[in-house]
Amino acid sequence: MELLFLALFSLHILKTEAVVGSHWCYRSQKCEHPECEDPHQWHLTDAACNGDRQSPINIVTRNVVYDKSLKPLTFEGYDGKGSSKWNVENNGHTVKVTLDASPKVGGGGLARKYKAVEFHLHWGVPSLQQSSPGVQQYIPGSEHSIDGEKYAMELHLVHIREDVPNVAEAKKYKDGLAVLAFFIKVDEENKNYAALLNELENIQYKGLSAQMDPLPLSSLLPPKEELGRYYRYEGSLTTPDCFEGVIWTIFEMPIELSLPQLSQFAALHFDGKNSTHMIENFRPIQPLNQRKVSWSSASIVLPPAKLLLLLLTLTYFLSSPSQ
Repeated sequence: MELLFLALFSLHILKTEAVVGSHWCYRSQKCEHPECEDPHQWHLTDAACNGDRQSPINIVTRNVVYDKSLKPLTFEGYDGKGSSKWNVENNGHTVKVTLDASPKVGGGGLARKYKAVEFHLHWGVPSLQQSSPGVQQYIPGSEHSIDGEKYAMELHLVHIREDVPNVAEAKKYKDGLAVLAFFIKVDEENKNYAALLNELENIQYKGLSAQMDPLPLSSLLPPKEELGRYYRYEGSLTTPDCFEGVIWTIFEMPIELSLPQLSQFAALHFDGKNSTHMIENFRPIQPLNQRKVSWSSASIVLPPAKLLLLLLTLTYFLSSPSQ
């Protein structure tokens, strides 16, 4: 009898440890893995996920604070291809592309330079089905939102302080990471993404990876002259361990991809063959709490072309004879 009791008690302990130590997942994976911890339970895997400086957030534009120090960022090495191949991986949560850490970003209110180490994406449920001619349907999957409105996807370009060797070391500092976030909207086909999208066929399942020739990072982003408009706040990583030491820059100008291009991401799988398709891999909005969201000074500066047009118009009216 005592042996039976000890056996049952041991099973209970093992089961409890399994639940506490179970792997985190997205809500879309719960049907296949009901034991995994979805975003509302991530604090059970990492206590930091229950912190008060978490990401993503909803940016309420009427509440943002104009900050004149937020000038356009400086991008170093973004126009070059780099010397090392990119590693494209299905890590069971997203598509992660590891870089060679040569591109850097600075300025724009950042106290130091940060080097790019990887980028990944979050998306919803792209669908090629059309409810009516000319109408494309999809469920948005960006993590951040603007006034409650989400985009189809979101690209996160992760940087670490240039004086540290890796992400683990960067996490020892309260300003260890800087993430540049870009919304992705459904529009025209973006040929600059063709090489990356071609590799998705080789990483259909968790754990698979492929090598691809490096691209200029700038080719995957909006034009540089459009990157002066952005929001800034202090937050966290959007997946466990939910490290709170991330400086977020959310750009207003979105990237464009076609719906068929978006659908290629949703053809991936969270796990092995016949597993759930990788959809809705985003974290829900987190409370802003006492934080503030700043708005870049470039947001109110006229672009050069419009400024020139304004000057020419004023010159014309000033030089015209009075009627």
